[in-house]
Amino acid sequence: MTMEGYLVLENGIILRGALFGIHEQRCGELIFNTGMTGYQEILYDPSYRGQMVVMTYPLIGNYGMNEEDTESTRPYLEAFIVRHLSTLYSNWRATGDLDAFCRKNGIAGIEHVDTRRLTCMLRDRGALKGGIFPATDTPPGVLVEKVRSSPSLVGRDLVRDIGGDRPYWWSSEGDRTVVVIDCGVKHSILRMLAHRGLRVRVVPARMPWQEIASERPDGILVSNGPGDPAPLEYVSETVSRLMGKYPIFGICLGHQVIARALGGKTYKLKFGHHGVNHPVRDARTGRICITVQNHGFCVDAASLGRDIEVTHVNLNDGTIEGLRHRKYPLFAVQFHPEASPGPHDARYLFDLYAEMIRGKEN
Repeated sequence: MTMEGYLVLENGIILRGALFGIHEQRCGELIFNTGMTGYQEILYDPSYRGQMVVMTYPLIGNYGMNEEDTESTRPYLEAFIVRHLSTLYSNWRATGDLDAFCRKNGIAGIEHVDTRRLTCMLRDRGALKGGIFPATDTPPGVLVEKVRSSPSLVGRDLVRDIGGDRPYWWSSEGDRTVVVIDCGVKHSILRMLAHRGLRVRVVPARMPWQEIASERPDGILVSNGPGDPAPLEYVSETVSRLMGKYPIFGICLGHQVIARALGGKTYKLKFGHHGVNHPVRDARTGRICITVQNHGFCVDAASLGRDIEVTHVNLNDGTIEGLRHRKYPLFAVQFHPEASPGPHDARYLFDLYAEMIRGKEN
C-alpha cells in the first residue's frame, strides 16, 4: 500500500511524494547523481554514507536487483529519491525488485517528487540538508527544524564505522601483495587488483602504520570512502609514515587523504561530483577520459608543494583530479578508475600501479 510522505529541505521547501522502502524518518545531505544506470552499485557504495541520493534519470528500478553487482557488504546511504520507481523489472540476473530490497535493508525512499527541480536547486544553491518524513500532522516548521538540526558532513569522521576491525584476505593468490587501507573500499577496486595477479590484503583504516608495515606489503592502496577528509588525521599520519617506503596509490577519499599527508588542504565543493560522465584530462598526455565520480570534497591546488605534480584536471570546473609525487612512487586520482558502474576509460591506472609494484614503472 502506497503511503504519502514529505521531502523536507533545510531552506523550508517541502515536496510531497510517495514513500517506498521503509516508512521511517531519515535525514542527511542531499546530493544528485547523473547516472542513467547503476542504481544498485550506488546503493552499495560506502562513499554515500550520510547522504540522500537524488537520481536525475527519471525511471529507476526497471532492471531489478541481483546478487552480483554489490560493492560492499551492505548499503550505507541515508535515503533514495527518484521521480518514478518501476514496479516491474526485467533482467536475466534479477532476483528481486528495488522496493523490496530497500525494505529489507532499511533504506527510506520517496518517489513522485520533481527531481529535475530538486537537481537545479542543488546546482544553484549547493548541497542542502534534507529529510524524508511519513505524512503526519506535525507542523511544517517542526520538520524543517529537525532537518536543520541534523549533523553536517563537514568535520565528521564517517569512516570509523565502516568496514571491519580486522584484516582479511580478498585474494591470497599472486606474485605481489597490496595492502588496502579500507576507508570504505568498493569491491570492484579489490577485483581490479586481483585481476592483475596481485594478492589483496584489506586492513582497517585505523590500523597503525607499524602493523601495516608488518604485513610486508609490496604496495599500499588508500581507498575511497565517505565524507570530509580533514578529520582522518590518523589515515594521513599512516600515509606520511609509509610514504617513500612502498608504492602508494590513492582513490577518491584516498586521493584527498594523501594530499593532506603531503601538506595540502581540502575544501567542500558546492554540490560535489556524482555520476558516470565526468570528463577528465590527463595533463601529461592530453588524453581525455570519461570518468566515474562520487565526492563532495576536493584538493586545493594552491596548497600543494613543489614536489607534487598535478596529473589530471576536471574539464567541467578545473578542479584537481590527480596528482603524483616527483620523488616517491606515489600517485592518486579523485575519480573512480574501477568504474562499476560506468565507462572503463581509466582502468589503465590499475595496470600502471601493478607495473609500479613490480618495478617496471617508476
